[in-house]
Amino acid sequence: MYHCCGYICKENDVGEILYRGRRAAVVENSDLRVTVLQEGGHIAEMFDKAAGVNPLWTPPWPTIEPSSHGLTTGGAYGDGSDAKLLAGIMGHSLCLDLFGPPSGAEARAGLTAHGEGSVAPYDLTVGDGTLIAHARLPIAGLEFERRLSLNGRSLEIRETVVNLSDVDRAIGWTQHVTLGPPFLERGATRFGASATRSKVFESAFGADDYLEVGKAFDWPIAPRADGGTADLRVLHGENRSSAYTAHLMDRSRTAFFVAFAPAFELVFGYVWRSADFPWMGIWEENHSRQQAPWNGQTLARGMEFGVSPMPETRQAMIDRGRLFGVPCFRLIPAGGSVHVEYCAILRRARTIPESLDWPT
Repeated sequence: MYHCCGYICKENDVGEILYRGRRAAVVENSDLRVTVLQEGGHIAEMFDKAAGVNPLWTPPWPTIEPSSHGLTTGGAYGDGSDAKLLAGIMGHSLCLDLFGPPSGAEARAGLTAHGEGSVAPYDLTVGDGTLIAHARLPIAGLEFERRLSLNGRSLEIRETVVNLSDVDRAIGWTQHVTLGPPFLERGATRFGASATRSKVFESAFGADDYLEVGKAFDWPIAPRADGGTADLRVLHGENRSSAYTAHLMDRSRTAFFVAFAPAFELVFGYVWRSADFPWMGIWEENHSRQQAPWNGQTLARGMEFGVSPMPETRQAMIDRGRLFGVPCFRLIPAGGSVHVEYCAILRRARTIPESLDWPT
């Protein structure tokens, strides 16, 4: 039995790891520990052993295995299509094959918000410093595999999506990376990104929206609803706020986002190929959502890179087609597969770097 992030993790006699009461598997080295949850496949922590900090978001409510949702939970996690997701969400979640809510027909068929990727059971295996997470998504007709390998202070990730059907599939596929306290601090955390053209969410996003609805702008200065501007490179210090902005990444270079926590002198970020994931969404939740399970208690910032700019239904994604001339979904051919590679980096620093490069 050992302690992690103030909680007790334990390994039973058959090797199963429990992280905050959830079945999980771990890969680690002398600097970092990475924990992946068995149900939902979430990368729950990328824990810096020296600093004692996990930059990834842990919800303020107790999470459960998604398979347990609805048995005894009542309305503890809400009653929308996202309730099952919220019951088990943590850290870096996978949105597949939706980035957004299901249609009414899809919801009746059992599809949840952001697709099956974030609620499915995964087979987890660890060996030779690599953690492999594998799942089948029966409603979507997809097979998914994620391979995670630690290389010093970098986590190298390779994903494969296989189309099991005999028809071409238009899919959403987003890495829903969410940061939270204590790494995330209002008025202090700094951000950088290889973003270019950007757009505010096109309708009301939350109860405390502060940006001008549907307005296009250039990263990083966003238009405020009150006529001012907001620098998205700084997590502002307002008591309550909500926002979502979509950002086209610079397609002439390797894409990245980076976050810097001055209190811990830590830099955390991801690097990926802009051809694989041309879009990044920034989701801000600052004690705004009052309904269960949020209850006005959440501070989180999602840096969500993927193939789609906006969280929306499949029909809306297809109807949109393109934004700023760039496709808003990924097509996987019948019986085909797609592979992507990206990496997460967590290292010590005194200031935020101007960019983040692929580790050599």
